[in-house]
Amino acid sequence: MHCNDWQTGPLVALLSRHAQRPASIFTIHNLAYRGLFSWQTFRDLKMPDDWWHHQSMEFYGQLAFIKGGLVYADTVTTVSPSYAEEIQTSEYGWGLEGLLRYRRDHLHGILNGIDTDEWHPGRDPHLPHHYHARTLGNKLKNKLALQQELGLSQDKDKPLLGFIGRLVDQKGVDLILGALSGLLAGDSCQFVMLGSGMSHYQSAFEQLAKVFPGQAATVIGYNEALAHRIESGIDAFLMPSAFEPCGLNQLYSLRYGTPPLVHSVGGLKDSVIPWSADNNQANGFAFENYTTQSLLNSINQLLKVYADKKAWQQLQRNAMAADFSWKKSAQAYLDIYQGLCASHTR
Repeated sequence: MHCNDWQTGPLVALLSRHAQRPASIFTIHNLAYRGLFSWQTFRDLKMPDDWWHHQSMEFYGQLAFIKGGLVYADTVTTVSPSYAEEIQTSEYGWGLEGLLRYRRDHLHGILNGIDTDEWHPGRDPHLPHHYHARTLGNKLKNKLALQQELGLSQDKDKPLLGFIGRLVDQKGVDLILGALSGLLAGDSCQFVMLGSGMSHYQSAFEQLAKVFPGQAATVIGYNEALAHRIESGIDAFLMPSAFEPCGLNQLYSLRYGTPPLVHSVGGLKDSVIPWSADNNQANGFAFENYTTQSLLNSINQLLKVYADKKAWQQLQRNAMAADFSWKKSAQAYLDIYQGLCASHTR
């Protein structure tokens, strides 16, 4: 039985009470969501009395559904190797770090994959121009088409940065807003945003587009086709998440030859190789300290590299050469399944 996230935690706990139970795996996609409920909910659900204990599903006076999986599953997985280590620390553990350290021998981090048929710049039906690593000139055509579509000044040489995602604190939206005003005022770049979320962030991006017409574009909402065109048309993708269990947009960006700029945490750390003058394997940019200034410093570094077309194309080709399909990740899950089945039937 492979269960995912807090909603399924009690199922793992209930199965553990049966002598002929199946082997179980519990996967954490984001530990911040723990499924916390009151004592009254615990009573209303008629859960076993012995579950109201800190070694079971009680959590600082609340019922934590996620603990059903963390405590009782045979194996716990999460969606990147770095996140598996981070959640064992007080900074990222959300109060569960002690339990996760206790279970570390049964905890595995497996990086998510992406659908490489759906995300394929060589045959993506949402793109006006298809391309691959040897035809990056067509990516520039997509940039010009995107600029026209979103009302930006058409300029193939002006760096175009982008963000797609939920407008919530986790995603580093405050850092992006803090860094962009000065960059746009100095006419250093253009910017496009597609997403929705907290109203004050939505308003801030809408205001940014009003203050810098032709330089910044804001689209509030969800639009799958536009997301593909943005990934293809922008030069670099901003993803300065405060924490990121895995992340998918940086993987889409790499696939589309769009170097991502990330905060070096979780799956971002595991998938983006930061640029440096002596690293010819780099596929993006990264910063360590979660501050607006650190993001701004990294953007300025990105803009300098962008000015060197040869170096930038090498970054793009490195990005497109990476394999983030499900092939490797699926095999890691199969290995766990097979190991559990073998041990469970002894």
